[in-house]
Amino acid sequence: MIQTTSNGTRMSDQSPHKMPDIQATRDERQVAIDKVGVKGVTYPLTLKTADGGEQPTVATLNMYVSLPHHQKGTHMSRFLEVLNENAHPLTPEMFTTIAHQIREKLDADHAHLEVEFTYFIEKRAPVTGSKGLMDYKVKFMVSANAVEDFVMSVTAPATSLCPCSKEISRYGAHNQRCEIEASVRVQSPMWIEDLVKHLESAASTEVFAVLKRPDEKYVTEAAYDNPKFVEDIVRDLAMGLDEDDNIVWYRINSENYESIHNHNAYAQITRDKRES
Repeated sequence: MIQTTSNGTRMSDQSPHKMPDIQATRDERQVAIDKVGVKGVTYPLTLKTADGGEQPTVATLNMYVSLPHHQKGTHMSRFLEVLNENAHPLTPEMFTTIAHQIREKLDADHAHLEVEFTYFIEKRAPVTGSKGLMDYKVKFMVSANAVEDFVMSVTAPATSLCPCSKEISRYGAHNQRCEIEASVRVQSPMWIEDLVKHLESAASTEVFAVLKRPDEKYVTEAAYDNPKFVEDIVRDLAMGLDEDDNIVWYRINSENYESIHNHNAYAQITRDKRES
């Protein structure tokens, strides 16, 4: 039935509340879905920094729920509704709340929230003290069900120098950029800056945004004096994380972008310290 408004415009007499809810209908295929939702949501994020300040950045969010075998679909708009209801502003402290609210609003057994963003830390060059901003990849992963889970992941660029090359060469040694990543579960909140320190200390040497000639000489010689295979990097990082009592679980890896090979070197370690 079509009705006419006061200005002559035709409209349906079917209100939004009477529209059929196709997502909630029954599905006869009897196949449950582990994760369904929205991916690639871009949103502003505000973070506290270790020095007491704040850092605004832009995050990419993925939000999912589990879907039972009997339900046809999920309600995609509700993910964004929950996000916008909590983002005043959006901060990491809200992630667990958002995950639980997504689970409740979509009547799901499991909910998952993934937040990826770039984080900047000001670093001084080792000799001249020249300032520069280093960028780090950060990811938070939150799950809400009967058991709550929160994982923080940080990736830091660094330098490695090959011990074998140093040993067999008459002069010099080949080195490479590497990306060292650690995903951790902690007992209490951990600063991104503190996890970055763990990552960078495991490399042959750190990398910097700004290097003058005295700084370049320093980092080149520091790497030469501290050669490491990719295996050395992940083992040294594991030892450092083992000594940090706040960290109860970790998955770490390093990918070394080789300078004399057309392939990369890679190593990974996963350990649950609670099972030790």
